Amino acid sequence: MISEKELERLEIMARYEEEYSEYEFICGIDEVGRGPLAGPVVAGAVILPKGARIPYVNDSKKLSEKKREALYDVIMEQAVSVGIGMSDHEKIDEINILQATYAAMREAISKLDPQPDLLLNDAVTIPEVNIRQVPIVKGDAKSMSIAAASIIAKVTRDRMMVEYDSVYPGYGFASNKGYGTVVHIEALKSLGPTPIHRRSFIKNFV
Repeated sequence: MISEKELERLEIMARYEEEYSEYEFICGIDEVGRGPLAGPVVAGAVILPKGARIPYVNDSKKLSEKKREALYDVIMEQAVSVGIGMSDHEKIDEINILQATYAAMREAISKLDPQPDLLLNDAVTIPEVNIRQVPIVKGDAKSMSIAAASIIAKVTRDRMMVEYDSVYPGYGFASNKGYGTVVHIEALKSLGPTPIHRRSFIKNFV
């Protein structure tokens, strides 16, 4: 049974989708992984059905890993379309993290079928995209579509970092997901960088 409070929160989370309801395919976009020292930046793009209310969908950072994993399956099942894009450590070093994030977002959008006619973005305006964009500050906590995209991106990236942990043991990737924790930084100093480290991010540690 869903509580009254949760039902009220869902209505608030759907207000942007309702405000722009004249658009047929509204896509929420968010990214995960701008800050880590290793691994890719991953973008999610999600088109939900009109009037969708998926209980407990929220900014992925506010959810437990277990809840994110469960919601990932629900979103993948219910969404009209889901696109995932990513820029690896090499691209981040080559064109900088902001441009690499935009590239990942453009890739995520390109994988959507149907293509959206409106983008709800978490705070940014993506260059080189010919679709109307609405940047929303803290959008992953205000829009159901953006929150869904943040969950898809977060779960996708976390699963990758868990796999990298078995390939490159000792850095704690399964738990820190590439962020600069004490364990990670100590491992960087003692073991040196792995092939997936962002050289532009670790100059102060190696």
